[in-house]
Amino acid sequence: MKYSPYPKYKPSGMEWLGQIPEHWQVRRLAIVASKITNGYVGPTRDILVNDGVRYLQSLHIKNNKITFHKEYFVEPEWSAEHGKSVLREGDILIVQTGDIGQVAYVPKEFAGCNCHALIVVSLRSGVSGRFVAHFLNSSDGSIDSKRIETGALHPHLNCGLVRDVPLPRPPIEEQLLIAERLDSETGKIDRLVEKKQTLIKKLKEKREALISRTVTRGLPPEAAPAVGLNPCPDFKSSGTESLREIPAHWTVKPLMHLTDPRRPIMYGIVLPGPNVQEGVPIVKGGDIKPGRLKLELLSRTTKEIEAGYLRSRLRPGDLVFSIRGSIGDSEAVPPELEGANLTQDAARVAPSRETNGRWLLYALSATAILQPLTSLTLGAAIRGVNIRDLKRAKIPVPPASEQRALADYLDSETANIDRLVDKIEAAIERLQEYRSALITAAVTGNIDVRDEISSQKGN
Repeated sequence: MKYSPYPKYKPSGMEWLGQIPEHWQVRRLAIVASKITNGYVGPTRDILVNDGVRYLQSLHIKNNKITFHKEYFVEPEWSAEHGKSVLREGDILIVQTGDIGQVAYVPKEFAGCNCHALIVVSLRSGVSGRFVAHFLNSSDGSIDSKRIETGALHPHLNCGLVRDVPLPRPPIEEQLLIAERLDSETGKIDRLVEKKQTLIKKLKEKREALISRTVTRGLPPEAAPAVGLNPCPDFKSSGTESLREIPAHWTVKPLMHLTDPRRPIMYGIVLPGPNVQEGVPIVKGGDIKPGRLKLELLSRTTKEIEAGYLRSRLRPGDLVFSIRGSIGDSEAVPPELEGANLTQDAARVAPSRETNGRWLLYALSATAILQPLTSLTLGAAIRGVNIRDLKRAKIPVPPASEQRALADYLDSETANIDRLVDKIEAAIERLQEYRSALITAAVTGNIDVRDEISSQKGN
């Protein structure tokens, strides 16, 4: 970091905080706050009006920013009656349940609103809400660890625990300088992270488009000679709206004609029961993700339950396809899952001897093939792909030698994209680590940002 430490330090009196600048103090949050209260669960419909006081529901807080998904207007009388949860500019909002410990400073645009199910902290004069928000979002100030278990389904945070949070407190002018610097630096980091996340999204879209184009149109003309194939000169109608045209020498077959007739497409165990320590591994729909098909990550069912579903057992090289939940995810079964089984959320697709399994896996992930399947699930009470529809999914089929060439090409091209995505994700992780370290160092006094601020204003 480019910042220097403060000239003199003193013990903070708290082991976790260590030393603080000599002129700083440490105070409990309750001492520097004028109120710490809960937001209300929500008004009843009879007090909703077309024009009144804004009531924000389903708020989301991340990186000291507030967004909301629902907004109502309530009668001014009701809002006045519940005035202790009306927001003021400079207040602090703290998430009580779910993503516990996320904190945000209330900007001017939300002043005067009432809020839903959050802890509201109003601060006394001489205390900067922006500084306090940064501290509570730092690794040292995090209040996520202050959660309490109540025996309910979800842990939550109560006001009493928030009141006891210790806060390093520099003079108000210094609080404002630190907050200003952190707002500037974290804003730059957040914008850079957002750009990198946008790039990742575009790369993943490029990957999807590459797969879909290759399994429906074949290799691009410039790539075909490198794998010993001639560029496809002619195309014909596939007879299917989603596939449109395919190479003239290809055929279109239902998926079930590409599988081992002795091991038809099917789902697995309907009621696998609770997880057991010793038993048969089972693949659920949610397990069908890159890196998830590992023995140590799977649930297990009893041998007695699994014995009734011998026909859906898995072999290495089989494909598993999610038919409920994250519909359309597919993966190849690794050797370590020999003899494992499925639940009713997943289907087994066992390629025939004449079908290249790597190519078929790419085909099953192509948008042009998935879209007709997923469209059939819309409007259903429980979204899921019917096994009958999966068996009849239309697949554009090249000759066996071309299947291998397409799989080799896609292995190479997608690996290049995946490596680039991994590098960008690693860069994002480093930026977020730096962001967290910068905030923690500034709000605990490990670095002095005052000279940096002054020099920038002088320039």
